[in-house]
Amino acid sequence: MAKGLGNMMKQAQLMQQKMERMQQELETRQVEASAGGGMVTAVVNGRQQLVDLKIEASVVDPEDVEMLQDLVLAAVNEALKKSQDMAQQEMSKVTGGLNIPGLM
Repeated sequence: MAKGLGNMMKQAQLMQQKMERMQQELETRQVEASAGGGMVTAVVNGRQQLVDLKIEASVVDPEDVEMLQDLVLAAVNEALKKSQDMAQQEMSKVTGGLNIPGLM
């Protein structure tokens, strides 16, 4: 029984090391999403951090700030969703498809 427990501990340590490497790698990977036909573009890394936001000058209209706000929200939310999907795919590679609560 002790041998089995030792093997489980080794496997858990290996999984933890793989997860740490994966999280470091995700920080360097980026996804992009746009709204308004490319008028607003958001870039998010694999850790769900907004790293860049581009807004075309032609969409900046002081008379219609709400439209710009909507475009920014749409682009950022879509980029975040793509980032989460990417992180989940990478996580499933590490965990072998196991859904472990609290990992991501």
